[in-house]
Amino acid sequence: MASNHIATYLNDHLSGAVIAIELLEHLEGGYANTPIAEFFSKLRAEIEADRQELESLMDHLQIAQSRTRKASAWFAEKFTELKLRLDDRAGGDLRLFESLEALSLGIEGKRSLWLALSKVAEETPTLRAVDYERLTQRAEEQRSRVEVMRLDTARTALAFTPQAIET
Repeated sequence: MASNHIATYLNDHLSGAVIAIELLEHLEGGYANTPIAEFFSKLRAEIEADRQELESLMDHLQIAQSRTRKASAWFAEKFTELKLRLDDRAGGDLRLFESLEALSLGIEGKRSLWLALSKVAEETPTLRAVDYERLTQRAEEQRSRVEVMRLDTARTALAFTPQAIET
């Protein structure tokens, strides 16, 4: 039963990577030819590398990638993109802010993955095939960079002017 649990857990995180990569591709396209596009491109490349690390670990553990979970992740990203578009039809600061917040939370989830696997690897030699400390550090660096941009964007996205607010 425990091996089913780790398979589920790893596939869930693989799905999260699919969502993050798709979201970053949308952001890159939406901010093409601007300095922020380079930020998103670099972050996407790092998250793709993390996804490859996860896929390698799954191969090492002989855990199959769940097509159902990957497809569900793809649909979830499409619904997320629709929600972001509805929240900010002009594609402005609110959409960017919410996108960065979703990425920040996802990266924190990935950091938690590496920490959990590191702990389990203390008792499970087959999980020691990965440098969890390096991956945890990279997730912390990614989150830090995203958080700086998220909080900077919050200044304009959430600026409050006292007046009647419609919801």
